[in-house]
Amino acid sequence: MAARLQEEYKKKIIPALQAKYKYTNPHQVPGLSKIVINMGVGRLAIADNKACDAAAADLSLLAGQKAVITKSKKSIASFKLRENQAIGTRVTLRKDKMYEFLDRLINIALPRVRDFRGLSDKKFDSHGNYNFGLKEHIVFPEINYDKVDKIKGMDITIVTTAKNAEEAKELLAAFNFPFNN
Repeated sequence: MAARLQEEYKKKIIPALQAKYKYTNPHQVPGLSKIVINMGVGRLAIADNKACDAAAADLSLLAGQKAVITKSKKSIASFKLRENQAIGTRVTLRKDKMYEFLDRLINIALPRVRDFRGLSDKKFDSHGNYNFGLKEHIVFPEINYDKVDKIKGMDITIVTTAKNAEEAKELLAAFNFPFNN
């Protein structure tokens, strides 16, 4: 069964954007390509080797698939960082899992962020991708607050097939993305 937002995209968003931008083919309409979630552990991972494993477990729980542990490329003595030391974790979501995560992000997690006034609409790059960060990963209901030892932030990148930032913003706004205007 397809995700709720995926059905909405096919039935409502594609015809609306096709009429607005006068596309002749529905395949010209911008869509979501993937969502990349990155959780850097940094200093915690240097002090404690298990911190990266805990972050990967939390990220796997909220993404619905196994997270990959990222390692440092070179050693930096002033940061007490060694080569190939675990320093973060990431996961790339596509297709059904991507739409399910986006649905939970928009409708459940973002309204639970403390003092939330919307996301900035100036975080688009020139290729139509949107980047933003969350300071607390505990806004997702899948995370058990009692088992969390340290609150970690995360960076979320939404990669679209839009040609520019204007089309990407229109696409995300059609998904009811909470932009502050």
